[in-house]
Amino acid sequence: QVQLVESGGGSVQAGGSLTLSCSVSGYGYYVRMAWFRQAPGKEREGVAAIAPNGLTCYADAVKGRFTISRDNAKNTLLLQMNDLKPDDTALYYCAAKDWSLSGDCPLINRLYSNWGQGTQVTVSS
Repeated sequence: QVQLVESGGGSVQAGGSLTLSCSVSGYGYYVRMAWFRQAPGKEREGVAAIAPNGLTCYADAVKGRFTISRDNAKNTLLLQMNDLKPDDTALYYCAAKDWSLSGDCPLINRLYSNWGQGTQVTVSS
């Protein structure tokens, strides 16, 4: 029922910044949301998540550089990415799960049931 559409990806040089957006429609209550990423030939990994109560969780690789947030008025999930590195190059996916526990924000892909189509981020050195 939940539909997610990512946007904002692009190509930047190392040290640059990008902001990814995920538009959300058809969502229910207690929605947990997250960003995952997958590089060619590598497994999908969690990047950041936000619980229904606003608690945020981050992968160690992006702590201090990325910020996940919600713009409730626009029904949009955001990922502000600063000081980008070549290792950040990947296809970034927005994910969601409704009827979640209020204070949980796990970075485990099997715990999310709705996924966007992905937006590409490429960071050159």
